Amino acid sequence: MSNIVAIVGRPNVGKSTLFNRLVQRREAIVDAVSGVTRDRNYGRSDWNGRPFSVIDTGGYVKGSDDIFEEEIRNQVVLAIDEADVIIFVVDVEEGITPMDTEVARLLRKVTKPVILAVNKVDNTQRYDDAIEFYGLGLGEYIPFSSINGSGTGELLDKLVESFPEKEEEEEETELPRFAVVGRPNAGKSSFINALIGEDRYIVTDIAGTTRDSIDTKFNRFGFEFNLVDTAGIRRKAKVKEDLEFYSVMRSVRAIEHSDVCILVIDATRGFEGQDQSIFWLAQKNKKGVIILVNKWDLVEKETNSTRDYEAAIRRELKPFDDVPIVFVSALTKQRLLKALELSVKIYESRKQRISTSKLNELMLPIVENNPPPATKGKYIKIKYCMQLPTPTPQFVFFANLPQYIADPYKRFVENKLRENFDLSGVPIDIYFRKK
Repeated sequence: MSNIVAIVGRPNVGKSTLFNRLVQRREAIVDAVSGVTRDRNYGRSDWNGRPFSVIDTGGYVKGSDDIFEEEIRNQVVLAIDEADVIIFVVDVEEGITPMDTEVARLLRKVTKPVILAVNKVDNTQRYDDAIEFYGLGLGEYIPFSSINGSGTGELLDKLVESFPEKEEEEEETELPRFAVVGRPNAGKSSFINALIGEDRYIVTDIAGTTRDSIDTKFNRFGFEFNLVDTAGIRRKAKVKEDLEFYSVMRSVRAIEHSDVCILVIDATRGFEGQDQSIFWLAQKNKKGVIILVNKWDLVEKETNSTRDYEAAIRRELKPFDDVPIVFVSALTKQRLLKALELSVKIYESRKQRISTSKLNELMLPIVENNPPPATKGKYIKIKYCMQLPTPTPQFVFFANLPQYIADPYKRFVENKLRENFDLSGVPIDIYFRKK
């Protein structure tokens, strides 16, 4: 499970440029997700073999200048709560501003590692000017330039050095871990309460009541697993942070600690942008996914309501639209057992191993009868396939000219794999290699 790094600071100091550099450098990138929130705010990265997630708070500040300070303060508070390491970016051109001082005041109180990164230091004069930032009271700083990349290696070295020591993984149980995720007020806590038969989680009409990730061991109706819910209690007066930023940051942690993500959406609101963002977050992290359309009892229905609603969701999920969608009501407990059955099924599918003989027996005739289109007068022939020994389903197909196999054919092969093997709700990877 990787660490979470939050990039904080006032507007226009280069947070997003640093974020882009961290997740797009060839030696650092694992995956970058565009649109997880309003902008490129979530990325998966790696430095010297240490993977981590990056959250850029820059895209969340909105509104006029007079509310910037309050919003930035809220985001820094949340980053302090959720991140393992915080990168505080400041601008050497403008020096220390009152907003920098306020952020530093908050960060001086925390016990988590804080890295002070002075941006736009790209010449000797600015290197000397950066000394001013000792005045923030955060100790040593790292000068860098997010535009040309100078100093980012030192910044990343300092970052991975600051990661908390890895705790030994508890192996007392190998139960599946199901994360209940979704936008605020979609009914996640009500869903949990309906399953476990008690009001362990507070349920209110105020979005964002839920705070801390709590594991619940579930053992009823023949099912046994751990529920990882972004659930917990915080007094209503404390729920002031930007809810979109909050829910995505909570989802990052819950998703990374899970095997299957149960995405709960509000039927009365539809499948919104943030629902889609959380879905892609799960998909990019190679987690199994099931979508629960909650509060279905509150929707006025016509003959084809369910079919049309499901079709609308699948259009938003393309190309990965092979996901179970279940219409439920946490209030009436409608179809909750079906949701559990499918979640367990996705877990089993995600860890299944398909024998090489069975895979070739089923897939080779398909690719022989439907070969990749010939290119430059050359015919492409796929000769052999196998599943890789990876935690999630990955398949490699060996061909004479794999470099000419385009994405549409890759999607064709994926669809055929899904038709022949039970992979609904499971992200899969397909590679073509030279035989």
